[in-house]
Amino acid sequence: MESSASNGGSSVAWVESPLQLLCVIEAQHAGLLGDDAVVVPRSGLPALRLTRNEISRLALPDGLSFAEPSAKMPKPGRSWAVGDAFSGRVQLSLLTSPVRRLLLVDDGLATIRLLELLAERRPLLRARAVPGAARTAMGTVAGVRLRRLARRGRLTVFTALPVPDDVADAVRALGAAVVKHDFPWLRSQPGRRPPAEKTVVLGTSLVRNGLIHREAYVKWLTGLDEPVAYYPHRREDPKDLDRVRRIDGVTVYESGAPAEMTLRDLRPGQRVLSLPSTAVTSLRILLRARGVSVETVDVPDEWWTASAGPSLRSHLQLFAHERVAP
Repeated sequence: MESSASNGGSSVAWVESPLQLLCVIEAQHAGLLGDDAVVVPRSGLPALRLTRNEISRLALPDGLSFAEPSAKMPKPGRSWAVGDAFSGRVQLSLLTSPVRRLLLVDDGLATIRLLELLAERRPLLRARAVPGAARTAMGTVAGVRLRRLARRGRLTVFTALPVPDDVADAVRALGAAVVKHDFPWLRSQPGRRPPAEKTVVLGTSLVRNGLIHREAYVKWLTGLDEPVAYYPHRREDPKDLDRVRRIDGVTVYESGAPAEMTLRDLRPGQRVLSLPSTAVTSLRILLRARGVSVETVDVPDEWWTASAGPSLRSHLQLFAHERVAP
C-alpha cells in the first residue's frame, strides 16, 4: 500500500472553522501535507478571518501558504485536507473529483461520529439530520469512497480528540492511518497576555443549537459569584451575550480567535470551566504543564431540551473527563 502521507507535490486544504485551520497547520508541521500546501479558507466566516489575522503574527511551518478566502471549494490537489466530511460540497467533490490522498482533520464532535460511521459502514450523515433519499445516497457513496481510500493506504485521520480505542482500532482495520497530535506547533508560538480573572468560562453553542435551556445556563453563570472572564463561542447568539454582559462580575472578552490560541498562556492557578466541547480537550493538552485546571461542567438532566437525545449526550461525555458540578 502507498503511504497515507504525501511524499511531496502540492496539497490543498479547505477549511471552514478555526479548529480546522489550526489542525491543518499542525498537519503541515507534522509533515503530512508534503512540500507545498495551500490553505483555502471559506469566505464569509468572521471567526475564520479573525483566526487568520491572529495566525499572521506567528511563524508558519515551511511550505504552507494561504490563498484568498473563497466561497467555492477548490479542486483537490495531489493531497487534499478537509475537516467537515459531512458537508454536501465535500461529499460532492469526493464523488466527482479524483482524490489521490485525503487527510481528515478535527471538526469538533462531528469527527468522532464520522469515524464511527466509517467503521460501521453506514452513510456519512450528520447527527440529528433528517436527510432525504438523495442526501442519504450521497452520504452512502461518500462513505464508500473514503473506505476505498483507506484500503489503498490513502486516508489519514489527524486528530487531538479522545477517540475511543475501539473506534480508532476499527478505522485502522479499514486501512486508514489514525495519527494523534498535541498541538506542538501552537505550543511553540508566543501567546497573548492572559485575563486577570482567576476563573475563565468558555461560551457554548449548546444554547443557540437548542440543546440546553437558556435560563438554566444563565442562572449557573450568575451563581458563580466570583470574577469571571467569559470567552464567547463563535456561534453564540448576540442577544445571549448581552445577557451575559449584564451579570455582575462577568467580563466578556471578544477576541474572535479560538480558545486554543487566546488561552494557551494562562497562569498557574487559573482555571477554565466549560460545558462539554472540543475546546476542553485541546486546552487540557495545551495547559497540562502550566498548572491550569480545565474542568467540564456536569450538565444536569433538567438543563437538556428534548432535542438533546441520549446518543448526543453520550457523545458529549467524551469531553468530560474532569468534571465540576454546576
